[in-house]
Amino acid sequence: MKKIIITANELKIEAELNDSSTAQVIYDALPFSGSANRWGDEIYFSIPVHLEQEPDSKEEVEVGDLGYWPMGDAFCIFFGPTPVSKNEKPRAYSPVNIFGRISGDPMVFKSISSGMRIHVKKG
Repeated sequence: MKKIIITANELKIEAELNDSSTAQVIYDALPFSGSANRWGDEIYFSIPVHLEQEPDSKEEVEVGDLGYWPMGDAFCIFFGPTPVSKNEKPRAYSPVNIFGRISGDPMVFKSISSGMRIHVKKG
C-alpha cells in the first residue's frame, strides 16, 4: 500500500492510498503543494492532476477519507460535516473519487485555515 505525508506548518500526518487508478495518478504526480480552502470540516486545494469522475465516486464520505474532486481538480481531506452534510458525516459538494485515508487522527486538520500552504509528498 502506498503512503503519503501531508504537512502544513507544524502538522505532519500520514495517509494510505487505495489501489484505484485515481490514487496511482495522484501518487505519480507527487510532490505538490497547494493553498488550503476550508469548507466546513473539509480542506481542499487544486493539484496538477486532471481526472474524470470514477464510476464509484460518491458525495457522502467518511471522516478521514481523501477524495479527488474532478470539478475542481482538487485534493480533498474530509474530517467532519460540510455545509451540505445531512448528518454528522462529511458530504462533498459533488461526487469525489475516494483514493485514500488518513492514518492518524483526522481531527488535526481542524487547525488548518484557508490560505495555509499544504504540502504532499511520497511517504
